[in-house]
Amino acid sequence: MDGQLDRRAELSEFLRTRRARLKPQDVGLPAYGRHRRVPGLRREELAQLAGMSVAYYTRLEQGNGRNVSAEVLDAIARALRLSDAEHAHLMHLAKPTRTRKRSAPRPQQVRVALLQLLESIETVPAYVAGRRTDILAWNRTAAALFGDWGRLPAQERNWARLVFLDPQSRELFVDWDQKASDIVSFLRMDAGRHPDDPQLSALVGELSVKSEEFRRLWATHDVKEKTYGVKRMRHPLVGDLTLSFETFRMVDDEDQSLITYHAEPGSPSAEALRLLASWGTDAPTRQPAA
Repeated sequence: MDGQLDRRAELSEFLRTRRARLKPQDVGLPAYGRHRRVPGLRREELAQLAGMSVAYYTRLEQGNGRNVSAEVLDAIARALRLSDAEHAHLMHLAKPTRTRKRSAPRPQQVRVALLQLLESIETVPAYVAGRRTDILAWNRTAAALFGDWGRLPAQERNWARLVFLDPQSRELFVDWDQKASDIVSFLRMDAGRHPDDPQLSALVGELSVKSEEFRRLWATHDVKEKTYGVKRMRHPLVGDLTLSFETFRMVDDEDQSLITYHAEPGSPSAEALRLLASWGTDAPTRQPAA
């Protein structure tokens, strides 16, 4: 890749894939004809739903979003039934923030107070994630649960690389397919915010070459924000865990989030976390008591 993602191509493919997933009956339109040449809605059907000319929508879907209004984008989002994350992604692609001069993104740094917070919550796996799914900081219990990230070169402390290139991630995440899909969706969202980030472009290029699964998921153009949910894991030392995760976005840096994992009190997963917390970074090499 040339150091940046093509915003026009991203906009074109995003609109096309969102349109392809809808059927006329999904949006209250009659499905004329048994054989349709294209999957999903036709451009003219989408334009009708959004209240604009076919020619105007066609130009937009071809990547020409210059001077498009927020009202038009809102209408398209409603017609395509976009989620909040997808709506935000559309806005990022079609109405980029104009800056005076392009410059390389600054290295992300975690505030000292946030690092102190991580150290203080010893019984809860917690880490700070940044742009490109980079892992910026973590506590001892997170290292015990996910692996000692401190032993990795800084460039490899990245969830996308770990999920697609590290075989141990397939063993750790019971629902690996969902984890992989989520990671790609987060990267897509990041690409909409920072299409000029050369490190993001390089990461996407590397993963596209090395992982067929990544290429397939990247082509779907799905986007998602990390929020909360449940993850099932199979740890080599403590066995199966069911953990709930929560995401807290930093108010002073929307590209940084604090992610925590916790277990239901009194559950086997809670006891497993207690053991991992007591082992800390020794967990990957230490054997459980007989």
